[in-house]
Amino acid sequence: MIPAEKVMNIGIAKPFIGDEEKQAVMEVLNSGQLAQGPRVKAFEEQFAAYHHVKHGIAVNNGTTALIASLMAHDIGPGDEVIVPAFTFFATAASVLAVGAKPVFADIEADTFCLSPEAAEAVITPQTKAIMPVHLYGHLADMPRFQALCERHHLILLEDAAQAHGACIGDQYAGTWGTASFSFYPTKNMTTSEGGMILTNDDEIARQLRMIRNQGMNTQYYHEVLGYNFRMTDLSAAIGLVQLQRLPEWTDRRIENADFLSETLRTVTTPVTRPDHRHVFHQYTVRVTEGVDRDAAVKRLNERGIGARVYYPRPIHQQPVFQKLDGYADVTLPETDRATQQVFSLPVHPLLTDEEREYIVHEVNTLC
Repeated sequence: MIPAEKVMNIGIAKPFIGDEEKQAVMEVLNSGQLAQGPRVKAFEEQFAAYHHVKHGIAVNNGTTALIASLMAHDIGPGDEVIVPAFTFFATAASVLAVGAKPVFADIEADTFCLSPEAAEAVITPQTKAIMPVHLYGHLADMPRFQALCERHHLILLEDAAQAHGACIGDQYAGTWGTASFSFYPTKNMTTSEGGMILTNDDEIARQLRMIRNQGMNTQYYHEVLGYNFRMTDLSAAIGLVQLQRLPEWTDRRIENADFLSETLRTVTTPVTRPDHRHVFHQYTVRVTEGVDRDAAVKRLNERGIGARVYYPRPIHQQPVFQKLDGYADVTLPETDRATQQVFSLPVHPLLTDEEREYIVHEVNTLC
């Protein structure tokens, strides 16, 4: 029996909605302009400027951001898109949604991001795009992916759902290719639900704005197949306030991650490559060989630490893909190793110093 007075309760994430966000929502409600309107436009402009990108196109969630990006690049039946299998399901599901085929490639052992070498090895004449994921807030090796796509005449897409403000040097996520972000409540900032696409390509931006608005640029004149992927002004009002908080919150995430990495002794801590800004959507560690990861997570949960496994089953092994041809024999050794060894610890910006110390003590004791 664990003495209750010695157990803290620390969630893996702690979304924050303050008085400013509430006031911003009330202003929208009082205005009567609830659907996509001036606040969406302002949020698009400010989010794009934050990432040093020309265009921001707001949508209703991160999955539709991915789908719209694929559609804007005319990716569909007969095309292949190279993706990692060690990521959230939406990365590959979005490819299926447009009728294209996800082709899985292995990840790097240190960053958990898609490996450029593994991606190049599965390029075929049907390959049309590569979609690296900036997993946990660390950018994939974008200079190499950019060169790879140029060499093979491929489209470069970024799944940046976890990478708000991440960069390599002074080049941010969203500047390498068409990039999709998520504002789900547990992300580094939220709009309650929502997504954003960033691009420097004027024509792609025009296509995206039509796709998210029933295919219209002029009302009731439908140029392309589109859907209702629009963000509301209610969501954008929250996003505008959260974006102002993002720099401080990101600094705190990095500070928390640095503390954990300096003091944890029993697990392998995350890598931040030189010249990278890792924004730590998740702080993900590895257990050592022979340690039962699931048992370790269970022990931490019992001690009130919201440790979670992202992701326990790779996408190509999910039931929906096992029903499709061509996925039963996919071999991804680094992906398999990660799914068996990694788990994430709380790193959110609302962690107190006492909570950080408690996490370190319990991990060093129980893992």
